[in-house]
Amino acid sequence: MIARRAQTIARALAVLAFALGAFAAPALAGSVADRVQATGLLRVCIWPDYYGITYRDPRDQQLRGIDIDLAAEFAKRLGAKVRFVDTSFPEFADELAADRCDIAMFAIGITPERQQRVQFSQPYLASGIYGITTRGNRVVRNWEDIDRPGVRVAVQVGTFMEPVMAKALRYATLVVIRPPQTREQELEAGRVDVFMTDIPYSRRLLQNADWARLVAPSEPFHPVSYAYAVKPGDDEWLARVDAFVAEVKRNGTLDTFARRHGLGEIVVRN
Repeated sequence: MIARRAQTIARALAVLAFALGAFAAPALAGSVADRVQATGLLRVCIWPDYYGITYRDPRDQQLRGIDIDLAAEFAKRLGAKVRFVDTSFPEFADELAADRCDIAMFAIGITPERQQRVQFSQPYLASGIYGITTRGNRVVRNWEDIDRPGVRVAVQVGTFMEPVMAKALRYATLVVIRPPQTREQELEAGRVDVFMTDIPYSRRLLQNADWARLVAPSEPFHPVSYAYAVKPGDDEWLARVDAFVAEVKRNGTLDTFARRHGLGEIVVRN
């Protein structure tokens, strides 16, 4: 009886403490937001090989891209400094779950598979799938040549193109590229005939590799919305991220940064 009464009192005190905390808490509520506010540090997971998005330039090791700029802007609004944490598409959900970063900001495609592991913000970019081949490739001349017997089609492991192309290809062979191999190396070496990517990544090759040729579909192929990702269960933090996305759309910051990195055509404005 005494033990049961003690449990009841303990629960009542816990509820009271939660209620008082809810009313007294600052605008940034929730475990992640509290930590960011307490430490003055926003840890942002990025894939540093994503041209135009979160790209570490090998010439000077500086990070550049729309999400490098937007992460700095988000940190400023939180009164924090930003620290970038290298990750990849196959690993970012684990990094979030293990609290090694507070948010993943590198144009992550919203897919059903990923929605089972992370929560997404409102979208801010969107892109369909494109092909990249070499100028001298005679096997893949246009989009219709991709899904033919004998054609080897590469995708980067963990990208949303992997499951999409696995379902879409009926005759071609899908080749999943895993580090340390790269799609570019496999294509130049002739081990694949084409690799699938999106608008941001294709820009890197078209601007910097004279051997690369874009293979575009006649109409958008599997367009996907891109967003930021956080770990599940922290609705207050997700709401703060959504508020930031809405703000940069409304005040023109998103458009400004998108144009700076050649991505104005894929901005989601509503």
